[in-house]
Amino acid sequence: MGKKILIVDDEKAIVDILDHNLKREGYETVVAYDGNEAVETYQKEKPDLVLLDVMLPKSDGYSVCKTIRQTTNIPIIMVTAKEDVVDKVIGLELGADDYITKPFSVREVVARVKANLRKWDGIEASIKSENEGSDKTNPTLVFGPLSLDTYKYEAKVGGKNVELTLREFELLKFLATQKGQVFSREELLEKVWGYEYFGDVRTVDVTVRRIREKIEQNPSTPELLATKRGIGYYFNAL
Repeated sequence: MGKKILIVDDEKAIVDILDHNLKREGYETVVAYDGNEAVETYQKEKPDLVLLDVMLPKSDGYSVCKTIRQTTNIPIIMVTAKEDVVDKVIGLELGADDYITKPFSVREVVARVKANLRKWDGIEASIKSENEGSDKTNPTLVFGPLSLDTYKYEAKVGGKNVELTLREFELLKFLATQKGQVFSREELLEKVWGYEYFGDVRTVDVTVRRIREKIEQNPSTPELLATKRGIGYYFNAL
């Protein structure tokens, strides 16, 4: 059976076109038209990914995202008609993995869905392998006060747990394992998010900012997750 996608939007025309095209790609779909229905459908259907509009009746997409994140780390892609980066920051802060701005192309949505599901499949496989006790080299990366358990997807700073979303952990792990190498925002979108560049590199900037707030002693002058002016980001190992 194909992966199950929950589509949440109060505009039936948008739901219909996403439903049709995702089914063509082999996905199973379920739909909801308001925030309350979205939570109920999620709890009943247990989808593998959620396409979640921000502006919803009864309960907005941010509230729905927060509720879903209390019980699962499945990919959530926020869909917003607003261009304001603050709206995207809020979604990422609440645990969304990605966002798409309306109007969007169906091709872009399908690409994002595929990329996020591929990433989640890889994470699940790593966690399952760890739980089964497979023979591995040490999965923990240590950089000064920061440690990353690459199989349990756990981060610690000074021995204390740091709550990173899966996307934040993936970005930090990627840069840490390529320490010193500078990557542009477009390269990070491709290598970490897993889809070709569609034009909005602010996703990377917002995610980097959120990571810095959680791991850096002073986020305004980061020591670990550094910026190469005019180029991109790199991990500066201590």
